[in-house]
Amino acid sequence: MAPKIIVSYDDTANDRDALALGRLLAGAGGELALAYVRHFPRSERTDELREQRAADALLARGGLAIGAPEIERHVVVHASTGEGLWELAEREGTDVVVFGSEYRTAQGTVRPGTSASRLLAGGPAAVAIAPAGFRSELAYDIERIGVITEGQDLAPSETALSLAGATGASVVDPAPGPLDLLVIGSCEDAAPGRVDLSALTSYSIDTAGCPVLAVPRAKPISFTAPFLSRA
Repeated sequence: MAPKIIVSYDDTANDRDALALGRLLAGAGGELALAYVRHFPRSERTDELREQRAADALLARGGLAIGAPEIERHVVVHASTGEGLWELAEREGTDVVVFGSEYRTAQGTVRPGTSASRLLAGGPAAVAIAPAGFRSELAYDIERIGVITEGQDLAPSETALSLAGATGASVVDPAPGPLDLLVIGSCEDAAPGRVDLSALTSYSIDTAGCPVLAVPRAKPISFTAPFLSRA
């Protein structure tokens, strides 16, 4: 079964980076959807309908931006974006939630924002984070995939190998040179099926110069379809 991928999207520049990364991962065999979290329901029905229509239109623009006008869309009402996406991921059986980097992150670097950090602390799905400015990479191919894992958990390596099989990439030692994607594993204390990072793996995100995919413990993500690049 193709992995379910949800992009956290609010039409900001950084979330357009997330959209670009979501499209890239979907090209490796995933089913892509968009989600927007509204924070405050309106007490007046007319106002509530207006807000809902605006949220729907925002997500529709995201779909059009990647040539997928019929893309599945979710509007969630929750006080916290991170918690709302957590609940959506559990309800939908989501495999990967994709984020852009935090606002004002330096171009080409990765920095989890508040919502991504929430899912990186026990969340039910893998978390992918795009570098700032990733939307400007008009043609991006995954050729070198690095893996950082802790203990005996095979989920990061198995995820990287499945991506390599779908993209024609190579799984390489992350230390010597530049990467196109970094797959990192959860700490040994993480519950199976949950993402939870150690200080070492958290640091590896902050020093990455490529998209990062943090995988739940003992739950690899399988990408098996023919790869479609962003060219």
